[in-house]
Amino acid sequence: MNRRHVGLIAKKELRGLTQERTILLAVLLQVFVAVFSSFLMVGLTSLYDPSALSRSVTADYGVGYAGNESPLLGRLEAANGLRVYPMDLSTALQALRERKLSAVVHVPDTPPAGEEPVKLTLYTLQNDLASSVMNVRLKEVLGAYEAELRELRADRLENTPLPLRLPPPRGAEFFEFVYGLLVPLLVLMPAIIAAALIIDLITEEYQQRTLETLLATPVTFTEALWGKVAACLVLVPLQAGAWLGLLGLNGIRVAAPVEIVLHATAASAVLVLLGALVSLHYRERTSAQFVFSTGLVVVMLLALAVPGNPLNLIARLSVGSAGAGHWAVLAGVAALVLLLGWVMTRYARSVARAFVEG
Repeated sequence: MNRRHVGLIAKKELRGLTQERTILLAVLLQVFVAVFSSFLMVGLTSLYDPSALSRSVTADYGVGYAGNESPLLGRLEAANGLRVYPMDLSTALQALRERKLSAVVHVPDTPPAGEEPVKLTLYTLQNDLASSVMNVRLKEVLGAYEAELRELRADRLENTPLPLRLPPPRGAEFFEFVYGLLVPLLVLMPAIIAAALIIDLITEEYQQRTLETLLATPVTFTEALWGKVAACLVLVPLQAGAWLGLLGLNGIRVAAPVEIVLHATAASAVLVLLGALVSLHYRERTSAQFVFSTGLVVVMLLALAVPGNPLNLIARLSVGSAGAGHWAVLAGVAALVLLLGWVMTRYARSVARAFVEG
């Protein structure tokens, strides 16, 4: 196999990628995710950890206090990020509708040590970011006030409640999202795109009927095939390294970037070679993409059931807890790449012979 021919085909395919709008849009999407990763962290982590959003917002929010005076007023005034304005309920609600306030708390006339339950009423804005922030900040204040009321009315309890021993908070609200999802997603996405790209590059030779012209040149079908594979593979380390660099600009440090890029490149080589085999067999873009995508979903689901799956391994590498065992995994993947490369070469030669004889 002539390496010069392989390099020429790879350069040709790389120049042609500038006309692939789908690939360019996918790359731009990854750039957006990597560049604005800090912004995405705040937005996405707030879905499962609203307190993270409250800690990220440093502005003060106005709260209208209406009703009877109680110890809750002092707690609200002492809370960080809140400005309390005592006023009538009707005036407070009008200010809330005009968005001059972010919330209104109405306290009934029931004394803290009274017989009746203390029923507070909270008014907030609907479908607004301020509403989410206020719910978190007021939750802490109202929870402390509830504990105070329980202490005042503790003599009415007939049974002693069991104490709850909750585990201490971990204090790393972004850790799981960044290193468990964001880094593996950005690193492995180029591998999936490269696998989809190799299918297009191979099937278009059949659909555009350019295979006859290709075989008429000094470049063999096997060399052309490896050139297309090389063009797809060279994009993966470039993209993965760029994404990790952009994450670093966002203040997200990755412990082992070189090892992560090596694993991403090895995984992409497996996917690209599998995509090439599927393309050689079906020779039609829609069928090949459907079969490959379906098989990829099944393979990923099975891989995620294994403790040492690629997502878990990259997450552990990004925090520096993978150990030296990841080199053995990399060696195993490299052996699989060599095996798939040998199978693809043999299959490509048989396809080329059948095409020439036919």
